[in-house]
Amino acid sequence: MIENVFLIGPMGVGKTTVGRYLARLLGRKFYDSDREIVYRTGVSIPVIFEVEGEVGFRQRERGMIAELTQLNSIILATGGGAVLAAENRQYLTQRGIVVYLYASAEQLHRRTMHDHNRPLLQTKNPLEYLKSLLKARDPLYREVADIMIKTGERPIRVVVNEVLQQLKLCKKGAYQKKMSCNGLKK
Repeated sequence: MIENVFLIGPMGVGKTTVGRYLARLLGRKFYDSDREIVYRTGVSIPVIFEVEGEVGFRQRERGMIAELTQLNSIILATGGGAVLAAENRQYLTQRGIVVYLYASAEQLHRRTMHDHNRPLLQTKNPLEYLKSLLKARDPLYREVADIMIKTGERPIRVVVNEVLQQLKLCKKGAYQKKMSCNGLKK
């Protein structure tokens, strides 16, 4: 049986879309950590950022990741900044198979340019901000990833099929030794 599957990567890369599709195909429960925060607080993420700042949001996010990663046989899409906290990285690596979805900053910008629910992109130059976010976070995504999948402009079914193929290659032994799914030590 495939363990928990945790999707990480930058905002706009398709974690929620891939996660929902994957959960449906595998007959698993799907969670999105950002959406769970919104559901439980009753307010949008921009409102949380406005009232509590990024620090307050990250605190809520840590609690949500800690809770959700303890569930069994789930698909979880995390927020783009979830890897910033060391404890989140630890929970993700210890409690499931981590799939890093990635795309270029330009592709992410095209996907997010009209989305006003992304507080970090409410800046004068969102593309440059995305580039800086990717530069800072990519090493953290890679640190915890068991599988890396480029989403780019590829159709969702193609991406999901690649995720499924890679999950099948993730043998339980390699996963338990925290080796990447291609057999290389992390």
